[in-house]
Amino acid sequence: MTKRILLAAVAALALPLPALAQTAAQDPATLRDAALKDDVAWDIVEGLTTEIGQRLAATEAEARARAWAVKKLTALGFKNVHIETYKMPLWQRGLETAEVLGASSQKLTIAALGNSGSTGPKPVEADVAYFPTLADLQAAPAEAVKGKIVFVSNAMTPTQDGSQYGYYGAARRSGPNLAASKGAAAILIRSIGTDYHRNPHTGVTNWTKGVTPIGAAALSLPDAEQLERLLKRGPVKLRVQITAGMKGEAESGNVVAEVPGSDPAAGIILVGGHLDSWDLGTGAIDDGAGVAITTAAAKRIMDAGQPRRTIRVVWFGAEEPGGFGGDAYAKAHAGERHVLAQESDFGADRVWKFEVNLSEGAKPIADRLASVLSPLGISRGRGVAHGGTDVGPTINTGVGVIDMSQNGLRYFDYHHTPDDTLDKIDPEQLRQNVAAWTAMLAVTANAPEDIAPISKGQGE
Repeated sequence: MTKRILLAAVAALALPLPALAQTAAQDPATLRDAALKDDVAWDIVEGLTTEIGQRLAATEAEARARAWAVKKLTALGFKNVHIETYKMPLWQRGLETAEVLGASSQKLTIAALGNSGSTGPKPVEADVAYFPTLADLQAAPAEAVKGKIVFVSNAMTPTQDGSQYGYYGAARRSGPNLAASKGAAAILIRSIGTDYHRNPHTGVTNWTKGVTPIGAAALSLPDAEQLERLLKRGPVKLRVQITAGMKGEAESGNVVAEVPGSDPAAGIILVGGHLDSWDLGTGAIDDGAGVAITTAAAKRIMDAGQPRRTIRVVWFGAEEPGGFGGDAYAKAHAGERHVLAQESDFGADRVWKFEVNLSEGAKPIADRLASVLSPLGISRGRGVAHGGTDVGPTINTGVGVIDMSQNGLRYFDYHHTPDDTLDKIDPEQLRQNVAAWTAMLAVTANAPEDIAPISKGQGE
């Protein structure tokens, strides 16, 4: 043995053994590659969608999902597993039918929008007031709308980043309120989606104070185009019945679990997705996959040894009807030091890009992320990370964020439809997500830098 080798061996033996083991076990690249064989995420999403199924916010099904989550997270070895409840308005679906009257009599396939009002105990029969876009409805005088069934048809197309959803989704989010304010009897919109299955896409709509909700529903894309063709032939009269509505207050809640860190002063990294889903499918891609991906990644960090920072995993409740879980979490934990907050809520297809918003002193973390994520086919984007609905209220307090962007080319084929089921998840792409999140957490949870709050005008 040479003198140099002997000295190196003596130096190694002088180090604390736990520190040596942690350093080797928590290498981000090693953890990343091992996660490509992960089965935990699939086990979570398969169990959740099979044993619970749909999980409409504030219903008995969502409560069963919370109890299921506590058992699962506890069995996986997480600490401080508990439920944090809150009250919220309860919306329930009822009858939803639509049909063309007259010489071209035929049924149309619709789904009521979340928070939709009711057309009453009897169907509404009225002429269609057609508007190709939301802007056309905005420009229309009230007399063109009053007493009619409004139909708004605008078509989004698939994009990798899902960027059209924000613009075209306004027809769903605010179109019904606008139609009601102008005296419409009911409103139908072309589904905010990109598929051509005869499956309507539900989703929440919002009402302003003083506006009485009306029946509001989405047409499947084939039915929306069918109605457009009929309107080109002349006036169309519809019979529509929607008996959905608000049913008072009920309980929802967030499920919280932790991987405790070794340095409480280093802050908390918040990760998760939303536990609730719409009631048409089983909530596999929206968002069973998200809670599965982030939980599986956090477990891999936990199993590798104690990280410096605490990783808090939250399965948020009631995201779909308006982000109630994210708001409740931010209020309940306002006094704690969060340093990063990020969620997975865009399906289960491959992560292709990441972006950050970090304080100046923490920016070297982004360079290390670029290096460890590159072998997974993930590039660094040029934009600024913004987070999502659930972590948004926490981020708004000045907390940093890393966006892990998934491929959205097929996401809106299934989003908010009966087709949001387990078979839409590709296990290999799911594993790539777990590997990406594992690598990200390995870097950030053990980063030596102080991850300071982001002030206005600061960040990347």
